[in-house]
Amino acid sequence: MTGTESDRGRDSGRPAGDHGSGFVPPPYPYDRLVDIKVRAEGVFGTSAGGLADCSIGTPCDPPPESVLMALAGSGTERGYPASIGTQTYRRSAADWLERRFGVVVDPGSQIVACVGTKELVASAAHHLRLRRPGRDVVLFPAVSYPTYAMSALLAGCRAVPVPERHGGGLALEQVSSDDARRAVMLWVNSPANPSGLLSDLDEVAEWGRRSGVPIFSDECYCEFTWSTDMSTVLSSGTEGVVAVHSLSKRSNLAGLRAGFFAGDSDLVGYLGDVRRHLGLMVPGPVQAAAVVALDDDAHVEVQRARYAERLALIAGALGSAGIDVPMPAGGFYLWVPVPDGCPGGDWGLTEVLALRAGLLASPGGFYGPDGSGHVRIAVVQPTGVLGHAAERLVHLGPLFAT
Repeated sequence: MTGTESDRGRDSGRPAGDHGSGFVPPPYPYDRLVDIKVRAEGVFGTSAGGLADCSIGTPCDPPPESVLMALAGSGTERGYPASIGTQTYRRSAADWLERRFGVVVDPGSQIVACVGTKELVASAAHHLRLRRPGRDVVLFPAVSYPTYAMSALLAGCRAVPVPERHGGGLALEQVSSDDARRAVMLWVNSPANPSGLLSDLDEVAEWGRRSGVPIFSDECYCEFTWSTDMSTVLSSGTEGVVAVHSLSKRSNLAGLRAGFFAGDSDLVGYLGDVRRHLGLMVPGPVQAAAVVALDDDAHVEVQRARYAERLALIAGALGSAGIDVPMPAGGFYLWVPVPDGCPGGDWGLTEVLALRAGLLASPGGFYGPDGSGHVRIAVVQPTGVLGHAAERLVHLGPLFAT
């Protein structure tokens, strides 16, 4: 899942507005957590040992000092940056793809910069539909980052969720031939937010080529893959596929909004042209900092170790409280099943964790109706802060009767 989360929303199901005022955005799901958060802060306070807010996937750890030095000293703040990204930025992205995945793409025609990646996720369906107005369906994972569904709403398309197979991967065999024929695109996210499951991206790419559906693969968590090697949809070739990457997670640069997309030269080139007219640009100093971050893999290994430690810490503490949770195959989220005996489902478990353990999670229903049997915990607080929450969970003992 890519981009900011504090302002994400999935279509609430209410009408978009038929009262003479046009489109009315649905409420942001995370606003619904404010009451529980305020109550929990009243119990545990807001100090370092107080409430651990794990509801939003905002990185907390520092980026490398070399990245910050490049940001401050690039001298690029005076002029307008190229919308598609500087040659250096795109070359660095291409080198990273080759180094990490073994895939080769042309930085001149197959890579374009984007302002983080959420704006690309939210806008790509609209821009692609302008090109092919006869298509009006956006396919996306049934349990997923809410902006995939919102992108369909903003494009005037029908959002069609694709069920996730047990153990990971999209059940593409359940997509009807009519929906495939009308699909402007399919989003896949591996490792998946919130579940941490992995998809066979070669299989997804082949399905897309066979079905004539452009595949957009959100790979922002790819460097936090735990059970297997990291993968990209580009590994089977670039025809019909686009990989979307962000520095927000790998380099703790969510505040800078630096990303890129790469793949099919026709799709990438078209979107690059549209975005140039819109004036969408990654600021020059941000591009300079991102180049330094992309060229450095060592700091990512440090971050991997942090997340692995935090995932194990909170999973172990939840187990002590009688809540068994599997470790994710990828990402830095725990996808926690609501245990038997917990009243109120995902919201009930969210409230119990917040008010009794000082651990604020997000209800799984935020990620689609199929997610309502879980809560998501983002281990993005400092290890010390998470340690306080873990101690409280251990001391509580089993929370629910079995």
